[in-house]
Amino acid sequence: MIDEKIRKYLKAVARGMISERLDIDSNEPNMPKGAPAAVLNERRGVFVTLELDGRLRGCIGDTSGTLPLILGIRENSVSAAFKDPRFDPLTASEFHDVEIEVSVLSVPVPLEYSGSSDLLEKLRVGDGVVLSSGFAKATYLPQVWGDLRAELDDGISKEGLKRKFLDSLCSKAGLVPDEWEKGLVEIETYRAEVF
Repeated sequence: MIDEKIRKYLKAVARGMISERLDIDSNEPNMPKGAPAAVLNERRGVFVTLELDGRLRGCIGDTSGTLPLILGIRENSVSAAFKDPRFDPLTASEFHDVEIEVSVLSVPVPLEYSGSSDLLEKLRVGDGVVLSSGFAKATYLPQVWGDLRAELDDGISKEGLKRKFLDSLCSKAGLVPDEWEKGLVEIETYRAEVF
C-alpha cells in the first residue's frame, strides 16, 4: 500500500507535469519528508486517468511496469492530457476543472482457463484484465467494471456482466467481440491502488 502522503505527492506531480506543458505556473511539489525513495523507484505499471465533468477526458498507461513509478506517472500524465488519440489535447481552460486519478498496478498474472465457461467462472469482477491474441492487446482497469455496470441494467447477472466486459475488451483490442468464447485469447489479471 502506498502511504497517503506519497499518494498526494504523486497526484501533485501528475498535475504539475500537465500544468507545465500548458505553461501554467506550477512547481513540482517537494517529496514528503521520510518518503522511501524505493517506493518511487519501484517499477510498477501505472495509468493516469483524466475526467472532466464526470466524463473520461484521457487515459494512458502501461501494465508492464518498465519505468520507475515516478517516471511512469510523469510520462503518462502528459500522454493522458495531450496524446490520447480519442481526445483533442487538454486546454488551459479545461485544466482547473480536470480530475486526475492515478492507478498503480500489481504485476499482471496469467489466468489459466480451459474454455469460455471456465474463463467466466475464474474471472473475478473487480480485477484489471489484459486480453491478448497475437499482436492484438487491450486492457481495462478494475474501475471499468463499475462503469460498465452503471451503463447496463442493474439486474444484469454476474455472468452477463463478465460477458459484456470480455466482449468490450475484445472490441477494444480490435478483435471480434466474442473472440474470447473461442478460447484463443490470453488473459492476465491484476489489482490496482487507485487515488
